Amino acid sequence: MLNQADLQTLQLTFQVAALTTGILLLLGAPLAWWLAQTRTRWKSLLNALIALPLVLPPSVLGFYLLVMLGPNGPLGRITQQLGLGVLPFSFSGLVVASCLYSLPFVVQPLQSSFAAIGRQPLEAAAALRAGPMDRFFSVALPMAKPGILTAAVLGFAHTVGEFGVVLMVGGNIPGKTRLVSVQIYNHVEAMEYSEAHALAGGLLLFSFCVLLILYSLLKTRPAAHPLA
Repeated sequence: MLNQADLQTLQLTFQVAALTTGILLLLGAPLAWWLAQTRTRWKSLLNALIALPLVLPPSVLGFYLLVMLGPNGPLGRITQQLGLGVLPFSFSGLVVASCLYSLPFVVQPLQSSFAAIGRQPLEAAAALRAGPMDRFFSVALPMAKPGILTAAVLGFAHTVGEFGVVLMVGGNIPGKTRLVSVQIYNHVEAMEYSEAHALAGGLLLFSFCVLLILYSLLKTRPAAHPLA
């Protein structure tokens, strides 16, 4: 059975995941749209930077975020000047780290869906005098619904399961930065295997159900997506 501390970590984890997913969808959709449309020579470099968290060890990313967001880091100095304090070992720091770590899981499905739309629907909208913003909101977004769904689900699920980055940037503060992955580690370290089983089993079931629902929904949609 889950105790009060476990329930608290679950609540905090889902809060971080929901906020991270919302931010990434708002910022990632325009970025993915631009990447799908642009022909700049810097496109490969930008795609590589976005995909970097896929291959970079989480502890490495967490370490450099810790340095950059710390009191002597470039971003840390800016947040202090803005009166926000330092972000490491705080809820805000967890959200920032989660956004960077889950960025490719949101941007890449969106970019693939936007690219799959093709030029014809956009050219038809332009012939009807639809501006760039109008084409994005009235044509691209509705046609990219499968990609948006994939991005939202993958971004949320990936944030729930992250460990190395959140431990480096957020630490292990009960009720403030201790997420469910860290709580499982604490149970194992204390040899509390029954408690660890309860949390780990719950996450295993959650992850399976999320992917099952995602595949079931996308199965009925003809648009291409990166999980096909």
